[in-house]
Amino acid sequence: MTVPLDVDSSSGGLPSFLVRDDVLCWSRRENGLVGFGELARFTASGPDRFLEADIWWRHLVIEADVTDPLELPGTGPVAFGSFAFSKTSDFESRLILPEIVVGIRDGQAWLTQLTLDDVELTEAGALATLAGWLSGESGTRESAAGELTAAGGSGVGHPTSSQLLSFSGPKTTTTASQLGDGKVTLESGSLSEAAWKQAVAEGVAKIRTGKLEKLVLARDVVATLPDGVNAAKVLQQLASRYRECWTYGVDGLVGATPEMLIQVEGRTAQARVLAGTLDRRDAEGVDGSPMEYAERVLAGSEKQRHEHEIAIQSLTTQLAPFSEAMNAHSEPFILELPNVWHLASDVKAELADIEGHVPTCLALINALHPTAAVCGTPTLVAGELIRELEHMDRGPYAGPVGWLDAAGNGEWGIALRGAIIESPTTVRLYAGCGIVEGSVPDAELAETWAKFRPMLESLGISN
Repeated sequence: MTVPLDVDSSSGGLPSFLVRDDVLCWSRRENGLVGFGELARFTASGPDRFLEADIWWRHLVIEADVTDPLELPGTGPVAFGSFAFSKTSDFESRLILPEIVVGIRDGQAWLTQLTLDDVELTEAGALATLAGWLSGESGTRESAAGELTAAGGSGVGHPTSSQLLSFSGPKTTTTASQLGDGKVTLESGSLSEAAWKQAVAEGVAKIRTGKLEKLVLARDVVATLPDGVNAAKVLQQLASRYRECWTYGVDGLVGATPEMLIQVEGRTAQARVLAGTLDRRDAEGVDGSPMEYAERVLAGSEKQRHEHEIAIQSLTTQLAPFSEAMNAHSEPFILELPNVWHLASDVKAELADIEGHVPTCLALINALHPTAAVCGTPTLVAGELIRELEHMDRGPYAGPVGWLDAAGNGEWGIALRGAIIESPTTVRLYAGCGIVEGSVPDAELAETWAKFRPMLESLGISN
């Protein structure tokens, strides 16, 4: 059941609901979705993980009794998901059906409560359940409902987010910024810096043989915060500082990705492709404006533009069989983020009717992933070389992360600029670089540190 929800414009929108470490999150600017609780979960691994998840979801929602007066993307039944990058990964891809979802889209807010039982859902019950999740005390839900009714004026009413959040209590651990000096450690993961640079050199050598055009190599580092990891604080920091990115949180996977693998709304699909990166710190002290520097060094780089063209060609070629019309930028634009600049291109397609139905977002992901932006090209050759050179299981890093609804709408980013919270005190961060013939190992290593920066800063770690 979905009901409208009044949200105080001064509250910060959707990110103001990021008050729990276990929240499911998909947020950009003031918009997005957050989920609380878990009613059902699907897990899968292997090459058919996307299609198996698609079948599970369609079977789950096909007989659902849905009350949804808004009928917007993200209203009604919604599942959040995270998928492994590789079909050989030990990581279990998952879709999670939450109990409560709060959504905001272009100033319109709503609350959805879901149940797998025959219990009758009511607006008052949904508001009370949300208040209970925000407060962390399920026993307070009935009394909270009474207070929310009063706050709404007549009848049940629609409380503002600030009224709902007034029920929240302490739910998170000590923040990184409160840790004592010397307690936080940051160590290399699967490969040392020297070993990773050697892997880059080996990748360049393979490219020069003509076996592949591009290879994406990733590395990991492990942060230890003895006083605990505050996941909600991390998401709040990312949502606040990286407003042009999509902040995500699913089962301990957190981050803020600038890259949209596929967004489906009705019959329209959109994607944002990134390839080509420049650290903003490189512009310090140079003549002219920072953007002029970025245009000269990034947009004017033959290496960077070649890498970007490979990524665009990869996505549009894979998307074409599902589209009756497609439009992509003829020239990439420069995406400005707090830590880096990227060469970026947006792609828009009208989906074709294939055998009587429009392809679902998970079916599209099955065809699109992995793109050259996160794997390389040719894909099979690059994938094999990644497993040989990285010496790690990427897990959900660089895999699809996002949400889908019962109507076929969904948003799936690529899990970049992120980390996995592996324990209450340890976080594994990932970053990767596109390797082409002109790549230099030292420069690629420096680029990984620029890409680690969003997560390090959100953890309170300076680098």
